[in-house]
Amino acid sequence: MSSLALAARLARRELRSGLSGFRIFFASLVLGVAVIAIVGSLADALLSGLADNGRILLGGDVAINLVHRPLTPAERAFVQSHGRISQVISMRAMAYAFHNGQAGARQLIELKGVDPAYPLYGSVGLAPELSLASALACGGNEFARGGAETQRAHTDGALARERAQEFHGSSPVAVFPSAPPRLRVPGVGPTCGAVVEQTLLDRLHLARGGLLRIGKQNFRVAAVLTDEPDRLSGGFSLGPHVIISTAALARTGLITIGSLIDYSTRLRLPAGGSIAAFRRDANARFPNAGWQIRDRDHAAPGTDRFIRQIGVFLTLVGLTALAIGGVGAGQAVRAFVDRKREAIATLKALGANGSLVFLIFFMQVMAIAALASVIGVGTGAAIAFLVVQLYGAELPLPAHLAVFPAPLSLAFAFGMLSAAAFSIPPLARAREIAPAGLFRDLVAPTRRRGRLPYRAAAALAGLLVLALALAVSPSLVFSLWFIACAIGGVVALSLAAAGLRLVLRRLPPLARPAPRLALANMTRPGSATEAVVVALGLGLSLLAAVTILDRTISAEVNGSLPGTAPSFYFIDIQPADAHAFDRTIARFASARDYRRTPMIRGRIVALNGVPAARAKVARDARWALNGDRGITYAAQEPANTQITVGRWWPAKYRGPTLVSLDADLARGMELKLGDTITLNVLGRNIEGRIANLRDVDFSTGRQNFVMILSPGIIDKAPHSFLATVRTAPRDEEPMYRAITDRFPSVTTVRVKDVIAELDTLLEKLALGVRAASLVTILAGLLVLAGAISAGLRTRLYDSTVMKVIGATRLQILRVYALEYAIVGAVTGALALGAGAATATLVSHRVFDLPPVIDWRAVGLIIGGGVTLTLVMGLAITWTALAARPAKQLRNL
Repeated sequence: MSSLALAARLARRELRSGLSGFRIFFASLVLGVAVIAIVGSLADALLSGLADNGRILLGGDVAINLVHRPLTPAERAFVQSHGRISQVISMRAMAYAFHNGQAGARQLIELKGVDPAYPLYGSVGLAPELSLASALACGGNEFARGGAETQRAHTDGALARERAQEFHGSSPVAVFPSAPPRLRVPGVGPTCGAVVEQTLLDRLHLARGGLLRIGKQNFRVAAVLTDEPDRLSGGFSLGPHVIISTAALARTGLITIGSLIDYSTRLRLPAGGSIAAFRRDANARFPNAGWQIRDRDHAAPGTDRFIRQIGVFLTLVGLTALAIGGVGAGQAVRAFVDRKREAIATLKALGANGSLVFLIFFMQVMAIAALASVIGVGTGAAIAFLVVQLYGAELPLPAHLAVFPAPLSLAFAFGMLSAAAFSIPPLARAREIAPAGLFRDLVAPTRRRGRLPYRAAAALAGLLVLALALAVSPSLVFSLWFIACAIGGVVALSLAAAGLRLVLRRLPPLARPAPRLALANMTRPGSATEAVVVALGLGLSLLAAVTILDRTISAEVNGSLPGTAPSFYFIDIQPADAHAFDRTIARFASARDYRRTPMIRGRIVALNGVPAARAKVARDARWALNGDRGITYAAQEPANTQITVGRWWPAKYRGPTLVSLDADLARGMELKLGDTITLNVLGRNIEGRIANLRDVDFSTGRQNFVMILSPGIIDKAPHSFLATVRTAPRDEEPMYRAITDRFPSVTTVRVKDVIAELDTLLEKLALGVRAASLVTILAGLLVLAGAISAGLRTRLYDSTVMKVIGATRLQILRVYALEYAIVGAVTGALALGAGAATATLVSHRVFDLPPVIDWRAVGLIIGGGVTLTLVMGLAITWTALAARPAKQLRNL
């Protein structure tokens, strides 16, 4: 019989005893594998749902997005030649509740104007159920027939002719008209219909059928918006959503040249139509259009990226749980070898070589690991399936109900490789010990290690785990940092535990017997001190880091940010209203730090002449190339500007366009002084040379632009103004009323409302991360239970001896309680230190904030470590305390 067959036969016989001694090992693997399977399955369910519903979420097979302007007649004709189209116009605006002809409460809203073809895919959910056309109809039902106002306001007519004149003028300086004219706004006319979210009705104290005013147009709430199929592709919302017709939007007077308006033209391709062919033809026909083309396969790229990043983070948390479980696995295997000492010695005495001994027990361990991994995979798949089945309607994204083999296979591989990495070293060590040495190993541990091939195999298994984690990660840097911190935490806690044992050994004996015995128990051979400190400490470290980071960010949002951020942001102030707006703000004596700045949207299309899509840009700077960015111009250096390289241009400079760029962004784009950036503004490319680099601090909440251009060309572009102001709390509501009453077309954003929304979002994220960290703590508790259980035989022996010499059960209990309390307190303190160090590093490097320590949370973390260790330790060792000495002495 071959060695492999013999080993398999003997391993199968050993397995007849079941999971005896491997229950903690088994539970740890099931937990870690299940977490990874759940996270991977849910992420794939959401991503698959995004892919399956891409055209619904996008609103078409292709979406052509522009800021400030709609398509020109030629562009529209080109897109329409490829299929059926629908135009959606989105902007932020103010909605006013009307009661008895008077404007009452008002609210910032996300306003969407839709044409009769909307939606090309999916359907709009309304309560009560009625057609969107009837809900949005005006007095003459312009929604159904398109409306002359829509044609005048934002289709191919006058605006396109104005744009052509602006962008193709003969003079390079007079490219844009110096004073962009307002579009003609027709009379208010009949009341139009609107569908709104219930949140808006609640905030404005309205009911269905109530009246709203948006801009210069009155609207009657025809229905409550319960489902907006393309909402996800719209990005972050600052207010409730409202849908009206494009005809009604034209009547509001909000559409003016230079206003911050998003135009999205959706295209439904005919059967067999090719997205790739459309992209190729569009870029060839209109290379300088400045539009952003998205397709159904990338309907919500930000959401897709967020799901993947959260999935990777939670997968890494699952791997951390597996790593903690691995500590327990190593402990379990060592305890297993201890129990099998006689069997191993007998096999070796009968002539079995070390390889056969290793194979027998390795196959047994891996068979148990395989069973645990299979159960973990099945449990994870079942839980993910149930979550989608039971709560799919409540998820913010459509989820595909299915079993996904890829994440389940990955979870199984993680489980098996982790088991191999942690079980090979103790088995390889037992392989090398002579039969006589095995019997002495309990009281005089042999220093001999396993042979190099076995250590290399364990290292390879560990490296494969890391390689798989990095291979599936969309953020290599984040994963590397997380893994480095986890490994660093394990190493630091292991060294701290070893140092603790060394220090305790060198302490002079204490006079009182209970503390002396407790400290001796922590340093004796086979002590669980190191396993407890590493396993439980890693989970508590993660919890400590998350708690400190949460407190740091919350302190910035709720403390520092309100102290530096303005009270209001005012968007879309038109040039004709600018001076009147200034005077209105000046009426308030407490108004300070008032700043009104021109704002234009533009897209970076080339860096040093290289198209943005092919430019070498760091991952953390790629965001600046994804869509339009806010830009401004300034003749003089703005206040509080921190120039790091270069200098500002002269106040009367009128030469080629110069650019002041954020220094961090320049570093990510590998740009320096003298390099060029090409911007597409309203369809015209403007090339600027970098004149200086600045430190831009976004944490203050004040106005910040990553790009500031010199006047000369950009100031001739149609644009509106952005303004910010700080005011005393007593004047906030009067200023809000004054601005919104006199300038209904200006979007007014209360910063404190935004901070409240941001704080709520941060609280939810922190709660989720804390819940994830509890998984690692649960894994640590399993290891704690395993470590204490592994030493139960020694505890039984100790308690028997102490009872024989006269110790009472209460005295023995006091020794054990003191030992576990000391271990728990040390673990909590070390975890706090490791967590604080991690949080400090992240705070400074990522958020550029000083860490804020919540001492109440600190006490809870240390107290939690003490309590968990004490309760579980005493619960497990109660068996040893209850054992009768006579029975134990007879069994010796």
